[in-house]
Amino acid sequence: MTKPLVVSIPHQLGAAEAQRRLRTGIEQLKEQYAGKFAVLDNHWTGQHLDFRISAIGQTVSGKIDVAEDHVMLAVELPWMLAMLAQKAQGLIQSKGQLLLEKK
Repeated sequence: MTKPLVVSIPHQLGAAEAQRRLRTGIEQLKEQYAGKFAVLDNHWTGQHLDFRISAIGQTVSGKIDVAEDHVMLAVELPWMLAMLAQKAQGLIQSKGQLLLEKK
């Protein structure tokens, strides 16, 4: 049984710049947390990303949609990770806002 985690992050960058920052940020996260999770698959189609990662023995799949004024992240969490969903949602929200701040 899975539990959906959905996070919407507003921004003022436009879709192209937000996507560029997300691509860069995802690569940095992969390097920074290489020992904690593994990216099994990630595929961009236009402004839509489908991904699968493995963390603490669990596989998580999700998607990111980039719009002109917001980014929507939706992840299906296995029951074991669903217990951490609220904490994860806050972390994703704060890290995403930092990444998408207008500079």
